[in-house]
Amino acid sequence: MPGMTDEEDRRMTKRARLAAILTCAWGLGLNPALAEAPAASADGPRIVWRMPTEYPASTMPGEGLATFARLAAERSGGRLAVAPSFDAEAGLRSGAMIGAVAAGTVEAADAFTGPLAAVDPIFALSSLPFLATSIEDAKALAAIAQPAYARALAAHGQRLLYVTPWAPSGIWSRQVLDEAADLKGLKIRTYDATSTTVLAAAGAQAVNLSQADAIPQVKAGAVDAMLSSGDGGVGRRLWEQLPHFTAVQYAMPISVAVVSRSAYEALPEALRQAVDAAAAETEARQWAAIRTRLDENFSRMRQNGVVIADPPAPSITALLAKAGEAAVAAWETETGPEGARILAAYRGR
Repeated sequence: MPGMTDEEDRRMTKRARLAAILTCAWGLGLNPALAEAPAASADGPRIVWRMPTEYPASTMPGEGLATFARLAAERSGGRLAVAPSFDAEAGLRSGAMIGAVAAGTVEAADAFTGPLAAVDPIFALSSLPFLATSIEDAKALAAIAQPAYARALAAHGQRLLYVTPWAPSGIWSRQVLDEAADLKGLKIRTYDATSTTVLAAAGAQAVNLSQADAIPQVKAGAVDAMLSSGDGGVGRRLWEQLPHFTAVQYAMPISVAVVSRSAYEALPEALRQAVDAAAAETEARQWAAIRTRLDENFSRMRQNGVVIADPPAPSITALLAKAGEAAVAAWETETGPEGARILAAYRGR
């Protein structure tokens, strides 16, 4: 923050994060130290859903999780308590969330969809390069694909709660990226198999890592750049190691919040309606919040010394777009008629 030392800013970030967690806990009527212990009420025991995300409380998914927890408590009259955890505190990364919910390790979860392509290729859709890079396009694509996401989740005994959009992905780097040649040999973290293939085709040394796992690699010097949104970078304070951001508008991906179908169906009808209403309100909040998020992120990045290339060098955008064409075609082939239908509906809207 302006006028603050790094240590003061770091303490403020920690306090904000703790406040978000405590706010959720107390808003649910829970003792934070006993967040998983159901309490008795006139209507029976409180039902608790554990719900992790690998992202900090200050990111879009973190804020969505806190919002959903608060709304679920309010709309259920305190009978349903969503106990959130942030920043991979539960030891789970996005790619493991579907399995954790299926195994009953947690009742619900928030996951970035890129790694979920290993569960079903349909989840790679939102992070396909240069397919949807505006809020309007990303929202339209998510709406068209929602039945396909629901089908994929149902196959694993889960239900889609809500979608969270991310700000467009760019490249955080240790050194400035002036031209396409600067991508050659760049040691860069990518966030799914598709982006790994695309960046490798552009000449970079790409490695697919979760954001939580990438940070130690960046600090150790093993990774010199990260494909990530401004939002994710602000949440992780990437400027401390990577002071350049190239706004390539690679993609505007999404995260999905899911719940075990058995946990959902075990609720009384009134509580299921409360969950549905809380989820719908949370998703509406997320799409509204993203409209100012990019400017807010860029403002804080500049305050902390980040040099932002917006727009980037045309040669960089052209190289990545060319490398990405094959990825979109490969996804359509892999997903078959369903993928072709989604792309046709999106492009023809």
